[in-house]
Amino acid sequence: MRRKIRLFGLLVVLLVVAVPVGGAWVARYLHQPLPLKEAQLVLISPGTGFNRFLYDLRSEGLLGDAHQAHMRYWGARLYSAFTGIAGRMHVGEYRVEPGDSLLTLLDRIDQGKVLQRSITFVDGWNFREMRARLAGMDTIEHRIKGLSDAQVMTRLGRQGQHPEGWFAPDTYFYTRGTTDLTLLQRALERQQAILDRAWAQRDQDLPYDTPYKALIMASIVEKETGVPDERAEIAGVFVNRLRKGMRLQTDPTVIYGMGERYDGNIRRSDLRRPTPYNTYVIQGLPPTPIAMPGREAIEAAMHPAHTEALYFVARGDGSHYFSKTLAEHRKAVRDYQLRRRDGYRSAPGDKP
Repeated sequence: MRRKIRLFGLLVVLLVVAVPVGGAWVARYLHQPLPLKEAQLVLISPGTGFNRFLYDLRSEGLLGDAHQAHMRYWGARLYSAFTGIAGRMHVGEYRVEPGDSLLTLLDRIDQGKVLQRSITFVDGWNFREMRARLAGMDTIEHRIKGLSDAQVMTRLGRQGQHPEGWFAPDTYFYTRGTTDLTLLQRALERQQAILDRAWAQRDQDLPYDTPYKALIMASIVEKETGVPDERAEIAGVFVNRLRKGMRLQTDPTVIYGMGERYDGNIRRSDLRRPTPYNTYVIQGLPPTPIAMPGREAIEAAMHPAHTEALYFVARGDGSHYFSKTLAEHRKAVRDYQLRRRDGYRSAPGDKP
C-alpha cells in the first residue's frame, strides 16, 4: 500500500511539472514565425483531415527543417487535442504571410477566414467578354463551358431571355471553387435589383414603357460615353429623338449588330446594311441591350437631362459636343471629326 501511495505521489509531481513544461514547449514552436520569405497559399480540400493537413505543410517545407517540423507537428497535435480544432477544419484557401506562426494559421482555419478572391466585370462589356473573363479564371469551377448563351440563361432560371444587359458590372468576391454560374447569378440578381429600384423612381413620361426598354437605353448610353457628367445629357438626346420619331443613329448599336465582322471601322455600307441593331435603319430602340450598363447609366436612362439637343459628336478628348440643330451638328462634325488631330479618341479610355 505504501509503495502504491509513493507511485501515485510521484505521478502527481510529474504531472505538475510536465504540464507547464509541455505548455511552454507547445507555445515555443506554435508561436515561432514559419520559415517564409514571401506569402504562400495553403489549400484545404474537402475531406482533408488534420493529420493530412499537417503532413502537407511539412512536405511543402512550411514547418521548417526536420527538427522544427517534427516539433511543430506534435505541438499542433497537442494543441488540437486541447482545442478540438481538428473537428472544425474549414475548407478553402488560406494566405500565410511572412511573420505568421503556425498558431496564426490554425486560428484562421478555426475561424474559417478563407482567402477572398475577386473578379471584375467592366461597365460596357458585352456577355461574350464576360464569358471570356470567367473562362480565364483558374480558381473557379467552370460549369458553362460548351453551353450556348441560351443554355446559360436557362441554367440561371431565365429561359428564353437574351443575356445582354442582365449582369451588373462590378467587382465580385468569391472563394476558390465557386462556380461561374454562381457568379453570374449574383451579377444577375444585383442588376435586377438595381433596375427595379431605378424603375420605381423613374421620371414620368419616358418614351419607353417597360424596365427592359430602359435597360436597352442604358446600355446605349453606357457605350456612348465614359464621362460621368455626360450620361444624363446623352440619354436626353436619345429621349428627344425617340419623342420626335427620329432614328437614334448611334454607332455602338451598329457595331453590336456587326458582331465579329467589326474590325475597328464602320463603313458607309455598314451604316446602310439592315440588322436588328442598326439604328441608322430601324426606328426606335434595338431589340435587346448591347452591353452591360452600370448603375450610373441606368440612372441616366431613368432621369435623362432636360435638353433641347438632338445631336452630339465626339470632340476627340473623350467628351462630346451637343447641338440643337442639324446645321450646328454638321459644323461640329467638320470641326471635330473631319479635322482630327493627333491623339484623337472618342471615349476617355480609348487609344488614339
